[in-house]
Amino acid sequence: MPFTPYHFGPSGFLGLVFRKWIDIPVFVLANVIVDVEVLVVMIFGLGWPPHRYCHTLLIGGVVGMLWGIAAYPLRHIFKKIMRIFHIPYKPHFLKMVISGIIGVWLHVLIDGFCHIDLRIFWPSKEFNWSFTPLGIITYIFTGHIYRNVISIKELETICIAFFFASFIVYIIILLTSKKNVVKNKMSKEE
Repeated sequence: MPFTPYHFGPSGFLGLVFRKWIDIPVFVLANVIVDVEVLVVMIFGLGWPPHRYCHTLLIGGVVGMLWGIAAYPLRHIFKKIMRIFHIPYKPHFLKMVISGIIGVWLHVLIDGFCHIDLRIFWPSKEFNWSFTPLGIITYIFTGHIYRNVISIKELETICIAFFFASFIVYIIILLTSKKNVVKNKMSKEE
């Protein structure tokens, strides 16, 4: 799903739910950064599948790590943005690097459901076939390889559902944080 907002649904949801352990801006933006590969392949007509190297666990992990490192100097900007959204934000270097890696891996797994050119375990020769994560699960249990188990439209619908779920989680965070602010004010007045 190059250059679509669909990855923001699952990444936003997981980022908000696990905000204590995940750097939300780095995690969410890692889901966009990895698609630069698709853009480069399309613009320069490189003649290989658009989901080639960065859309693997190995090189994707390196891309995520580099993004986390590159994002570290931007932490003050991220903090201001998170303050606007009233989401507590405590950036740490290691947390940002890990969030970058996991963010890219999430993107790769989502794309793996519908892009047959994705080879998640590259450069392994043993997994030299296109697959979907669901295809691997079915292969483990049935011994048969299934490709494109889920359509792009179905995946988009799931991602949109996650977007709405992330909005609900965000509202809960806002309500909880305002409740805590009022509670803290009342305890200070006593």
